Amino acid sequence: MIRRSLLAATALAMVLGTGVARAADTPGVTATEIKIGNTSPYSGPGSTYGVLGKLEAAFFGMINEQGGIAGRKITYISLDDTYSPPKTMEQARRLVEEDQVAFLFATLGTPTNSAIVRYMNQKKVPHLFLATGADKWGDYKTSPWTIGWQPSYRTEAQIYGKYILKEKPNAKVALLYQQF
Repeated sequence: MIRRSLLAATALAMVLGTGVARAADTPGVTATEIKIGNTSPYSGPGSTYGVLGKLEAAFFGMINEQGGIAGRKITYISLDDTYSPPKTMEQARRLVEEDQVAFLFATLGTPTNSAIVRYMNQKKVPHLFLATGADKWGDYKTSPWTIGWQPSYRTEAQIYGKYILKEKPNAKVALLYQQF
C-alpha cells in the first residue's frame, strides 16, 4: 500500500506540476478538485480484479478525508470495462471526452490497455501506472504518455525460474496462461 501511495502522489505531482497556471490549464484539475479516471473489470471474465478499482477508490477516499492533495479533493471515476478491449476504449473515451479526467490511473490488463494506448497518447492524456507486466509499457518513444507499473512478466518468470533451479532442482513446473 505504501508503494501505491507513493505512485499516486507521484502521478498527482506530475499532473499538477509546480505552478498554479499549469494546474489551471490541465483538464480535470481545478483549484478544488482533481479528476482521476480508471477502467476496471467489475463484471465479465476478469471481475475478480474489480476489487483493485474498489481498493483504489477507498484509498483516494482516505486521501480526501485527510484533506486531499494540495487542498484539492480527488474525484475518482472508475468505469466497468468487463475486461473487454472494445469496452475499455468506449469507457476511456467517456472518461477523457465527457468526464474530462486529468489522467487515467492503474487501468488493468494488457489487452485492454493495448486498446487505448494509441488514443491516450494522441490525446496527450497521461495513462499512468498500468496494472500489467507486459514489456511494451516501457517504450517512452512510442508512447510517452503511458507508464507501466508492474515488473515485467518476463523478468518475473526469470526470477522464479532461477529460484526453482537453485532451491528445487527436481521440482515439476506447470504453466498457466491466459488466452483471448
